[in-house]
Amino acid sequence: MATENKNLSDYDKNTIPNAKDFRFGIVVSEWNDTITEGLYNGALTALLDNEVAPHNIIRWNVPGSFELIYGSKKMLQTQNVDAVIAIGCVIQGQTKHFDFVCEGVTQGIKDLNVQTDIPVIFCVLTDNTMQQSIDRSGGIHGNKGTEAAIAAIKMAYIRQQASLTHRIDNQHLLSSGPLRIENQPLQIEE
Repeated sequence: MATENKNLSDYDKNTIPNAKDFRFGIVVSEWNDTITEGLYNGALTALLDNEVAPHNIIRWNVPGSFELIYGSKKMLQTQNVDAVIAIGCVIQGQTKHFDFVCEGVTQGIKDLNVQTDIPVIFCVLTDNTMQQSIDRSGGIHGNKGTEAAIAAIKMAYIRQQASLTHRIDNQHLLSSGPLRIENQPLQIEE
């Protein structure tokens, strides 16, 4: 999502699902901590603003952005959360290290979303300069952490609704008899 001319902290509270019963994990990289603390504060403020109880927000720190994958995985396995927000910041340097870390973290968090039933929200800034990161962690473009928290609430809600729908569908199948699959030829329209 492009951030030019958009304040990431702006959201319509009326469009956010009720989050008071959800539990969130936040895994925060200690690398570039001035930025990651700003992102964390944006996420925390948005969660609290949307009625998430403080005791339902768990924070873990990890050394760097690459470690967000393992920290998020362990959070998913041990903390009974409805969503995890992975917060980090990687700033372009003079070597290819930036490319490898960004690619690895992106793929790792994607893999967690594919392999588990709990959403992991990608809140990792991958900027060319420190100023770009400052602008997106509470500066002129708002706070990407706020945006990540709103995404976490929405994804936790989708997960909850999908689970309820699945249970209702299964109950319907049980009460209406066995599932029947008709063996009919595929109709192809020309």
